[in-house]
Amino acid sequence: MFPGVRVFGSGNAVKAARKAGDGRYHKAAIKTAEKSPFPEVGFYERGNDIVLKRKGFDGPVVALAAGFWLLPGTAMAEGLSGGNTAWILTSTALVLFMTLPGLALFYAGLVQSKNVLSVMMHCFTIACLASVMWLAGVYSLSFGDGGGANAVIGGLGKAFLSGVGKEAMSGDIPESVFFMFQMTFAIITPALIVGAFPERIKFSAVLLFTALWLIFVYAPVAHWIWGGGWLADLGVMDFAGGLVVHTTAGTSALVLAFLLGARKEFPTELRPPHNPGLSMIGAAMLWVGWFGFNAGSALAADTSAGMAMLVTHISASTASLVWVVIEWVKFGKPSLVGVITGMVAGLATITPASGFVGPLGGLCIGLAGGLICYWAVGLVKSRWNIDDSLDVFAVHGIGGMLGTMMTAVFAVTALGGGGLAEGVGMGQQLGIQATGVIAVFVWSAVATFVIVKVTAAVVGLRVSDDDITQGLDVTAHGESGYTL
Repeated sequence: MFPGVRVFGSGNAVKAARKAGDGRYHKAAIKTAEKSPFPEVGFYERGNDIVLKRKGFDGPVVALAAGFWLLPGTAMAEGLSGGNTAWILTSTALVLFMTLPGLALFYAGLVQSKNVLSVMMHCFTIACLASVMWLAGVYSLSFGDGGGANAVIGGLGKAFLSGVGKEAMSGDIPESVFFMFQMTFAIITPALIVGAFPERIKFSAVLLFTALWLIFVYAPVAHWIWGGGWLADLGVMDFAGGLVVHTTAGTSALVLAFLLGARKEFPTELRPPHNPGLSMIGAAMLWVGWFGFNAGSALAADTSAGMAMLVTHISASTASLVWVVIEWVKFGKPSLVGVITGMVAGLATITPASGFVGPLGGLCIGLAGGLICYWAVGLVKSRWNIDDSLDVFAVHGIGGMLGTMMTAVFAVTALGGGGLAEGVGMGQQLGIQATGVIAVFVWSAVATFVIVKVTAAVVGLRVSDDDITQGLDVTAHGESGYTL
């Protein structure tokens, strides 16, 4: 006789279930009895569990559970999905690939040749620092149980993964895998801010700012939305980080660029990017890695992941073409830098909506992201006169907030989306999304202002004018990117 096989889930096929103490939504892909090609396997629900049980059949039990074939003798931890675990392991590598080397190359090609290594150094070191801090306590603050303060911040019960053993589960994947997947988000988010301050910031300031920022900006916002905090309870929809990643990074980049001050050539005498081809290579890596970023955020190898990947690609393609058309009409020549910037705008804008919308939503969100983010670049640099050097706020901040709002529209079933929560209409969801946008923007701006002031008082912010003239590769790191 074969024992029953239990798969976590709820409802029909791929519905979200809330696990006590897990602090997040997870999904289990499963064939229900009505759709199963295996009549010998029975399905029934018990609470939030879907139980597969052998019916009267003398042959081997074969079931499709969470996308994984289960045969007699298959050894699996209770509740573990091999298919989902494999996909999240892959997605973890893809998202890390976005930063190392994707983002590093993308940013490096956009600065002057004398600062290319400094930008790479910033991205690489931030990845190392964020990894250690994630283990030390930022993961626990983001996804741990905060007790009476759980609405605003997690606790430190899982600092250094205390009490989290090899067999610990997060939904139907090992918690070690979930830990690593979410770590890659904590890595790339402060690394995005590097685009606001190249060519003029102290390396020590980058490190101190990043450490404080992860604790006081990233961890609280991640907990609010993904860790069971107050915005999650309110019903904010942010599938893969429109608020947690792009709005926090973009807003903080704007504040930091303003307080740091502009490059001395800004805005009329800036030199063009030294190597757009290098940036294109990095942008291509970002595009590929973003499939892990968005589709991986389904936390399952299921239909939600498939659609998230589809709309991610469509949005990026659409926004890129929008940027090409605008530059062609405005300047007579479309640029490589323009098309890859449009791509990033499309990817940032679709991120919060990626698991909730259909192909029409992906197309429209990409169109809006291309148009609005292009306009925002000029607004920040020409109207506000802020040297956000590589357009972090205009592309990521504006894109993330715009996509968060558009999620409420294109998630409705009439427009091909997966639907809103039961009893919630589009207007109500727009209000919920706006609350999330305002809260994250204000908190990120205020906390970043304080962090920058503390950083300036402790180590200083800006290098000397002589160092800027010579370039940070040599003055800060003693190396040169190019020897001709």
